[in-house]
Amino acid sequence: MTSLLNISNVSMCFAHRDVLSDVSFDVAPGERVALLGHNGAGKTTLFRIILGFLNPSAGQITVNGAVSGTAAARNAVSYLPESVSFPKLLTGRETVAFYAKLKGVAPAAVDQVLADVDLTDAADQRCGTYSKGMRQRLGLAQAMLGDPKLLLLDEPTSGLDPLARQRFYHLISKMAERGTAVLLSSHGLSEIEARTDRV
Repeated sequence: MTSLLNISNVSMCFAHRDVLSDVSFDVAPGERVALLGHNGAGKTTLFRIILGFLNPSAGQITVNGAVSGTAAARNAVSYLPESVSFPKLLTGRETVAFYAKLKGVAPAAVDQVLADVDLTDAADQRCGTYSKGMRQRLGLAQAMLGDPKLLLLDEPTSGLDPLARQRFYHLISKMAERGTAVLLSSHGLSEIEARTDRV
């Protein structure tokens, strides 16, 4: 199967300190791959390189055949950072509608993704009133918009209760079944080993 994400011999050095050293792997469409490592292992740095926010010291990354950081690569990716933050005065619905407009996604998709993450009842509350878990689910809703080809999830279940975690992994599996390549980071092997295809 053709890779959707190709990471080839990527290294990253900050102030003479190696953060990543010769990292290579692929993620195929529909595959769920987990990056496992302690805090500071370089998982988020790798995500930033995939997104084109950082240029690697060596190596190359392509997303859907396009070099990371190009418009074509960015259009194929959705991202959920570990710590999500939204304007406190906007409602959940307004926030997701804003991202839908940025992504060129039909407004009708907003209610569907809010329902998918169990935020329909809180959709018209201001984000400033949301708990950490609710903000995390809102972040997942915006990441799901537009059926991305690659979904990057950085410590995605942080702040979620056990039931919300179970629902989260169910949604990720559904996206993978539709062909989305999923790359998620974690430092908890027990949580992800049964819920991903490869660690």
